[in-house]
Amino acid sequence: MAHPSLRGVSRLVLAAALGLAALPALASAQAADRVTTPLADGWTFFQGDPEGAETAAFDDGAWAKVSVPHDWAITGPFDIRARAGGAGGFLPTGIGWYRKTLDIKPPAPGRRVFVELDGVMERSGVWINGHHLGHRPSGYVGLRYDITDFIRADGRNVLAVRADTDHAPSSRWYAGSGVYGKVRLIETAGQHVEQGGAFVSVTKISADRATADIAVDVINDAHDAAKAGLEVVIRDPSGAEVARGKVAPVAIDPARTETLKLSLDIASPKRWDLETPNLYRAEIRVVGEGGQGLDAETVRFGVRDVAFKADSGFWLNGRNVKLKGVAVHMDGGAVGAAVPMAVWRQRLTALKALGVNAIRTAHNPPSPDFLDLTDEMGFVVMDELFDQWNVSKTPGDYHLFFSDWHKRDARDMVRRDRNHASIILWSAGNEIHDTAYPVQAKAALKSLLAVMHATDPTRPVTMGLFRPNVTGDYQNGFADMLDVVGQNYRENELIAAHDAKPSRIIVGTENSKTRTSWVAVRDYPAYAGMFLWTGIDYLGEADRSGWPNIDNPAGLIDRTGLAKPIGLQRASWWAEKPVLHVVRNAMPAAPPPSSDGAGPAPALPTMIAVATPQPKVAVYDDWTPADLTPHDETIEVYSNCASVDVSLNGRWLGAKPLPADASPRQWSVTFAPGEVRAACRDPGVKLEDVLRTAGKPARVELSVEGDKVGTGFDDLAIVRARVVDAKGVVVPSAQDAITFQVAGAGAFVAADNGAPTDHASFASPTRQAWQGRAMALVRGAGQGGALNVTATAPGLTPGKVVLKTVPDTVR
Repeated sequence: MAHPSLRGVSRLVLAAALGLAALPALASAQAADRVTTPLADGWTFFQGDPEGAETAAFDDGAWAKVSVPHDWAITGPFDIRARAGGAGGFLPTGIGWYRKTLDIKPPAPGRRVFVELDGVMERSGVWINGHHLGHRPSGYVGLRYDITDFIRADGRNVLAVRADTDHAPSSRWYAGSGVYGKVRLIETAGQHVEQGGAFVSVTKISADRATADIAVDVINDAHDAAKAGLEVVIRDPSGAEVARGKVAPVAIDPARTETLKLSLDIASPKRWDLETPNLYRAEIRVVGEGGQGLDAETVRFGVRDVAFKADSGFWLNGRNVKLKGVAVHMDGGAVGAAVPMAVWRQRLTALKALGVNAIRTAHNPPSPDFLDLTDEMGFVVMDELFDQWNVSKTPGDYHLFFSDWHKRDARDMVRRDRNHASIILWSAGNEIHDTAYPVQAKAALKSLLAVMHATDPTRPVTMGLFRPNVTGDYQNGFADMLDVVGQNYRENELIAAHDAKPSRIIVGTENSKTRTSWVAVRDYPAYAGMFLWTGIDYLGEADRSGWPNIDNPAGLIDRTGLAKPIGLQRASWWAEKPVLHVVRNAMPAAPPPSSDGAGPAPALPTMIAVATPQPKVAVYDDWTPADLTPHDETIEVYSNCASVDVSLNGRWLGAKPLPADASPRQWSVTFAPGEVRAACRDPGVKLEDVLRTAGKPARVELSVEGDKVGTGFDDLAIVRARVVDAKGVVVPSAQDAITFQVAGAGAFVAADNGAPTDHASFASPTRQAWQGRAMALVRGAGQGGALNVTATAPGLTPGKVVLKTVPDTVR
């Protein structure tokens, strides 16, 4: 199966993904349009800043051997004195160097070789044989450098990358450190598609026909003028050819770019939609005057009709759809910023089960592979670019570079992502502090809008306004510069702004999880939808709660990908199918926590964040309180069923209808150990949920989705451990230390339990249970063998699970 980063490139010659023996093929594959060689293994790494590390002669024999993607900071340790403080999850920051020897030869005359990096955090520098190829301050932009003229004929060439997070705090959340994205070599002819230069947009969509408008920026990196044209084939979701066209070769001067365009009709198009995410492929081939292949790139795209309307919000393929969105940060919990797609697939699957249909990438563009998943799984996406412009939020953040780099970064970010069917909206920024200075803010936004609209004229631009009534954004014209007016929190303020000017298109760019926030959006037709803060618990931004907290536990699901009670409640409001969940509410009279997103700035490096009181957790997915004697308890049910009834130990407690405001249904009882059973009583619906009182811990129970695990970076199996009693009921108070042992065809990768104050290294195979649960990530090795996972805990019967190792199961 092809490497995920290639995304189906046509007429592709793929050198071996592992090992360097295949790399010399770059010099002999002259007939290929494009040769792509993943550079995953064989890297060395050093945390520090040794002099001369960029040179080919430097001795890195004592450095650690690693593969990329790689986030060196995630292994810890957690330290209250960490420079990034709670903003960075009390994890380390600093300078790291990566080196890789490339056993390649100079390419044939007329060919070019590039190194491409999907993500380096941050302030990166890249060298080949001591020659500085370039640097980028942002850690969220993809990089491509031409190394052709610096490849040595002796065959030994050293690629060096410097990643610098030593200026922490430079982010308000954990952003990782190092080469956290994929890396590859690309060989093409001198006339080739620029990075991000192929763009497919679909217009004139009807049931009978759609038109794919294809624009390809072809650059001539050769020393002489040359001609280049296009051959394009469009394939439908089944792989069948549905359209074909050509652009005759045109002359391109050296160091110049020509945009070659054509339009192709697609008969009876299959729409991309939330439940049917059909994807087409445009196989684009750059050809010379004699028809010879010069370069090739495949673009996946979707046929979908998207619109935002001032009176009725968001429309998809002729249907008025309320955006039920969540904001998601970039980290993958135990794996940090270098996130295998198996982790994202599980998380997105869990969110979709809760009724989530939209993702906001807070507050930066995500990895290209993440957007591949949202394309494939049927989410719509708000792709956000920046968390700050000219005014800082932390001392070392992007405000230091915005004036010099924002145009180039915005262009590169949009060009990289603009073909993704899932993206419906760009965000130019989140809670930008420049708005306190309207002249400066308008100038910055005008500059960004010019770049973003020119790069992608097919999608609107919004941003997350923060307290716009304080800074006068609705009165001074700033908000109305946006195609879609977005506001964080304070839903009634945005409604009032729309009432004052009904031509405004509005969306909630960041919202609290309270019921009143949802009802306000639900019941106002012009409100396109909302994006909750947040979808998944994430590392960092613990500066508000302080040490010993390492994460922000604001998600609908926890770091391990399990739905939390607040996520189960959201499902009762958002899911399209019948939902029923019963929980125990120990504080039924307590108002839900509310927030408008305000909070103190992250601590400076010389400060130590101290824990501040946090709202007490009151809702539990169990019937096992600490006090097992009779006392008052409240049974709470989250459901969209019209009628729900509850029983306790077989005693019927009555049925209750669905409230108009979607509030949970409650039954006050005197606690008794045993069983709580809730049932949906809607006609034709058989749906029940049960809570049982747990006994003493007896064994560790393991579970895993599926029976196979792959061997590539993106392939992981999530093995979940539960401490259960003799009857198989989870013991929520269990804190047993669980040790995961992996034998056979595979290896242990990381472990977690979702606890916000656990400081054990994610790299340790021993993890204390939290709320009776923990999980391990394992990866296969070899092919066809058995991977055995055993989980042990003192005094408990061990759990076991067996997986079959197969190559590359994620794609």
